[in-house]
Formats: sequence, structure tokens, C-alpha cells
Amino acid sequence: MTLIAREPVIVTEQLCKRYIGADFLAVDHLDLAVEAGEIFGLLGPNGAGKTTTAGMLTTRVVPTSGRARVAGVDVLAHPALAKQFLGVVSQSNTLDRQLTVWENLYFHGRLFGIGAAPSRSRADELLERFQLTKWAHASVYALSGGMAQRVMVARSIFHRPAVLFMDEPTAGLDPQSRLALWQILQDLNAEGQTILLSTHYMEEADQLCGRVAIMDHGRILALDTPENLKRSTGVDTIVTLKATGDLDVLSKNLLERVAGATHARLIDQGVELHVAGAEQLLARVITEAEASGSRVQDLSVAEPSLETVFINLTGKELRD
Repeated sequence: MTLIAREPVIVTEQLCKRYIGADFLAVDHLDLAVEAGEIFGLLGPNGAGKTTTAGMLTTRVVPTSGRARVAGVDVLAHPALAKQFLGVVSQSNTLDRQLTVWENLYFHGRLFGIGAAPSRSRADELLERFQLTKWAHASVYALSGGMAQRVMVARSIFHRPAVLFMDEPTAGLDPQSRLALWQILQDLNAEGQTILLSTHYMEEADQLCGRVAIMDHGRILALDTPENLKRSTGVDTIVTLKATGDLDVLSKNLLERVAGATHARLIDQGVELHVAGAEQLLARVITEAEASGSRVQDLSVAEPSLETVFINLTGKELRD
């Protein structure tokens, strides 16, 4: 039997976007392939090109050059058809304020050509699933930020899209609402929903995504699973040291004298040290700090994160 390879559900080829008047590319010759059934993350600081990339893939932003296909449909050549396969949750509340919660779902189905009876049934089903039934006939003004986000997710999957695009979906949410939304996304993905998630939250990408592309200045700097990306740093431990004294001298001495140190950088009132190997690490760090004329005020250790990867690639923090 001959097996036929399926095309990834999202494919971009040399995709570019230059905004009018800009002297740089917001997205710079992006080649990307996202497989069906995965949560794929675009991770990077604000301005990295994540939102523009999602905008081009969802037909809201017209590419300057290159190609993009979603579910096999060329989004530039056939935007109306492509929209049938897309679900979108933006970082801002896009619910219709003139409609109730239930009506926001029902009329979404009708706009997508779903019949009245199936739309009523689907609206009821999704409200129950997302624990919003008692808010069905309430104004969207009555919803908290977390509830509004759940309604937008419910609306986005109403027509059973091939891909769900989520642009900074937890921005501005409290920790409890953020965790609740994470669970919703994990449940949807367990049912086979493909999700492209753009975020600048390291933990969000680490927890949710099977693969992550780290972006900056419109380009992909690295792409792999979160575990492989963190392993690629060659670092076992991140030491954060808050201390008094000459921090430049402290940083230089820690990097030169602590065995296994690979990178040191100044942070607010201290130094962050990346180390491969952690044997008697804290004692060595404290000894070298004191020898450098610094007084240690606080010391913490952590495992490498996706931000560690980004810092190693760019020399700056994700939030810079």
C-alpha cells in the first residue's frame, strides 16, 4: 500500500510583511510548517512579528510577498474560503456588545451558513461545556475578563475550524483565569484541535506547546520542542544573585572563576549566572562574590527556561 504524505495544516513560504513607511520587515521571509493536531507556539517579545504572522495567516493582514496556506487553501488567493477553516481569538474583547452571550454564539453559526436549529443546539452545547449556561441571556458587559475569553474561544470553535489561532489569549487575565484557559486549550487539543498560539509568556508556551518557534525582528531564531530548546543551551542551572558592591566586577569574576559558568549578565541589583554543572554551586558562588568585595543579599536557583534560550540567542530578555 502506498502512503500519501499529508501537507501540514499551516505552511508558509518566504512570507514577508513590510508596513507602509517602515524601513524594516515586520515578518522576514518566514518558512513555517505546522502539523495537524499540535499546539504550536510563536514565542517572542512584543514587536517580534507574532501578531503580524497570525494576521497574515488569518487573512486580516495582506502579505508583501511570499505564500501561506491554511488547510491547503492559499490565504491570499482565496481569503473567503480560507476563513471557513479558521477560528480566531484575539487579545482584545471582540464580542458584540449589542448581543447576549448566547446570541454571540448563535449568530456566529448563522454567519458561517449553519442552519438555525443546528446553531441553537451548538450554542447551547458550547455554553454548557464552557460552564456559561447561566450567563446565556446576559449582556457581555456582565462578564469578567476570564468569562469573556471563554465565550470567545467557544465562538471561535463553533464552526469546527481546522486551525484555532490565539493571539496573546491570556494577556490581562488573572492567574486563575489563565490556568482555566490553559485547561480549555489542552482539552481542545486532546480532541484533535490544531492550535497556533502566539504569546510572550514563557510558561504558557512551555506548558501548552508541543513545538515552539522563538521569534525576534520578524525571523525565527530557533524551533523545536520546549525541552529540546532548553537542553540546547547546555545549561543546567540559573543562579540569580542579588548583591551589593561593584556588579560589573562581580559578574566578570563569577563568569571567570565559577567552574561551568557559561554566561553572566547584569540584572536589577544583581547578576544572573548560567552554569553547566551544579556541584557545590552555591558555596562557590558565595565564595567568589565575597572575594569580589560584594555582600550577598539574596540567592536563588532555577532550571533553564525558554527565556534562557532567548537570552542565549539574542542577549536580551523576552520582555525587553
